[in-house]
Amino acid sequence: CFGVYKDGKQVGFARWVTDRATFAYLCDVYILSDYRGLGLSKKLMSLMMFHPDLQGLRTYCLATLDAHQLYAQFGFKTVKDPEKLMEIRIQDIYINEKGKM
Repeated sequence: CFGVYKDGKQVGFARWVTDRATFAYLCDVYILSDYRGLGLSKKLMSLMMFHPDLQGLRTYCLATLDAHQLYAQFGFKTVKDPEKLMEIRIQDIYINEKGKM
């Protein structure tokens, strides 16, 4: 896990899920709205991509709705063969029966 701090306050977060042998999945990337547009995501990605524990893996992947340009700066591309990928997606897994998280 990696954090971004400003004056002792955490304003950003991201983490890799990895087997530390061949694969790493980037997830939970977040910068508080008041701190967006300041280059913090780019700085965070720079630190994460070059961390010694994450070197030499075969595959790095992520999912994003709107940050393709950010990740492209670090070599990420759209999936070459999306028809080869599969997933199980459980909708609303974090919502209880009363509709609350």
